[in-house]
Parts: sequence; structure tokens; C-alpha cells
Amino acid sequence: MACETNTWLVMFFVFMAVNCMQCVLGVSQVPCLFIFGDSMSDSGNNNELPTTTKSNYRPYGVDFPFGPTGRFTDGRTEIDIITQFLGFENFIPPFANTGGSDILKGVNYASGGSGIRIETGSHSGAAISLGLQIANHRVIVSEIATRLGSPELARQYLEKCLYYVNIGSNDYMANYFLPQFYPSSSMYSLEEYTQALITDLSLYLQAIQEVGARKFAVAGLGLIGCTPGIVSSYGTNESCVEEQNFAAFNFNNKLKVLVDQFNNGFAAISKFIFMDTQALAIHLRAKNYFLVPETPCCQTSLSGLCIPGEMPCSNRNDYVFWDAFHTSEQWNLLNAVTNYNSTSTSAFTYPMDIKHLVDYGIKMELKLNNDSTSQPTATE
Repeated sequence: MACETNTWLVMFFVFMAVNCMQCVLGVSQVPCLFIFGDSMSDSGNNNELPTTTKSNYRPYGVDFPFGPTGRFTDGRTEIDIITQFLGFENFIPPFANTGGSDILKGVNYASGGSGIRIETGSHSGAAISLGLQIANHRVIVSEIATRLGSPELARQYLEKCLYYVNIGSNDYMANYFLPQFYPSSSMYSLEEYTQALITDLSLYLQAIQEVGARKFAVAGLGLIGCTPGIVSSYGTNESCVEEQNFAAFNFNNKLKVLVDQFNNGFAAISKFIFMDTQALAIHLRAKNYFLVPETPCCQTSLSGLCIPGEMPCSNRNDYVFWDAFHTSEQWNLLNAVTNYNSTSTSAFTYPMDIKHLVDYGIKMELKLNNDSTSQPTATE
């Protein structure tokens, strides 16, 4: 197992050397990156919200260069790492702290505890649902239009950017499977609820598209039933709660179909990819890359978050989970490497990975430009 881990690390450093020269040069592959999601991507939007879902204290950020920022892990999130792979010099700022930031590089709207549905996570306090995140994005789009001189110039600029969407886990963990707080499970069968989530997500993705988005990287749900917080809440001796894993699996299948529908229906203007987080998690667990796959690295309270000021484990690279719900930087790193530049053509990223999505977008833009300049004029 140690040999497998060392081999993977060697492969990772080779990958970084070959694929991230632009990181050194400071030239990003896309001009901007916009991030929508929950606590897996939050970088500080919850810090000032009236909620218990916060991580702006030690030991969070123990491995992050700026310390605790509101990221729900010891170091970088997966999208932080992908941001670096894309060649950005700085991390994308949270919407709550864009003052003085270059919003032309992008904005992170993700909020811990949030979901596709507006009520998701509300038992813990305020959360910025996906719909509210899109409303915030419209504010930023308006500001970009002002900076660039017109809505049309803003649209042309935003069409070159990457849009990352990673949300939906809380709609099960902090909604459907918490009947003591939410009526969802009495209103819908699991199949009906999942379809309702996909329908809502479809409308939200189209809303982002309407204000200029063309390149979408959409993440599926992981093994939510294997998080320590969920396992302990069920009081089971099993390592995973299959009921919740199945719900995520069904959501992912429907999301992949939706990506196909979008790619067929919007082929002339947009491209969507699906990142199968659950399939990748099953693969990584089977490979035994981590010595401690089921226990949090930090000491957690009843909420599942780290206890403030307590010392976390020292061997963090051996842990899948940082706290009872969120993964470690090392796990995030393996996911980021695969989703950015997958060695498989279909198992984890569909129909392509992020690197090829970006390349595809550049080719599509060139084709559209060539088509527009080659059109005959009225006098020809």
C-alpha cells in the first residue's frame, strides 16, 4: 500500500511538471472561473452568516498558506487545486469578500450547508442556496458589464470562462434524510425527490447559461453515506449507510443524462462535463491509498465540525476525512488531478475532463469566430 501511494505521488509531480507550466508563467487557461457549490467549495462566504456551519477557526486551515479562511478542510479544497492547475496566480475570492479583488478573474459563491433547494441546511442557520448564488452572480455580471463598457462586451468575455458547479449532497444529508427538520421525505418518494432536484438543477444551469456561461464542469455526489457524521448518526456498525449512497448514485445517473441532453440541445454554444465523484471515491477506496479511510483527522463536536483549538492528527495525508463530513486536502488533491486531467476516458469524467473542456472551448470559439467572418455580406 505504501508503494502504491509513493507511486501515485511520483505520477502527481510528473503531472504537475508537464501540465502546469502556465502556473509558473502566470498565464491562466481561461480568463475567469466562477464557482457554485456547498462546503466542499466554500472559501469564506459563511464567515459572517448567522449559522453554526462555519470553519474560520483553527484547526481548519492548518495546512493552508493563509490559515483559517472559511474552507472546510485542513488546506486546499478540490476547486482550489483545480484553480492552480488552470494557471491562476491567486485563489478565486469568495463573493462575501470581493472588495478590492479582481472580479474579472472570477468569484466563488459556494456556501457551507447549502443545497439546490432553498430550505436545505436551514436547521443550522442561514445558507446561500444555489438560487441565491446565481442571484449573486447576476450582481457580479452587472459589475463586469460596467467595467468592460457594455453587457455585450461582458457576455463575450464571460463566454470564455469556466463555470464549476458542485452541489446537492446537503439536499439529502441536510434535508431529505432529516425528517425531524424537513418534510421532504413525507412529500416525495426518494425517486420523486431526486427527479425534482435534477429538474431544479437543470433550470439553474440554464439560468447561469443565460448570462454568458458556455463551459460547465458539473460534479456528481460522492459516497455521502460513508461520511463519519452520517455513519454515526445512524448508529450502525457498518462503514457506510447504503441508503444514502444509493440516493447519490441515482442522482448521479440522472445528472449524467442531463449533461447529455444539454450537450445535444446546446451543442452550438455550450459544453457540459460530468465528474463522477462517487465512482472515483469507490476507485480510490479500493486502491487503499489512505491508511485511515473512516475516521476524522480532527476532534469533532456533535455537529461534525472540528472542535475549536484542538490539535488535529499529525499524519493528515493518511486520512480521507478531515472532519466528520469534509475530506482532507490529500483526498481533494487526488480528485482534482483526476477531474482536471483524467487517465480514463469515461470512468470518472464524461465526456471529457476539465483540461479538454477548456481546450474544446478555445477551439469552439475559434470556429465561431471563423464562421462569423466568413459569412457573405449583403453586397457580395
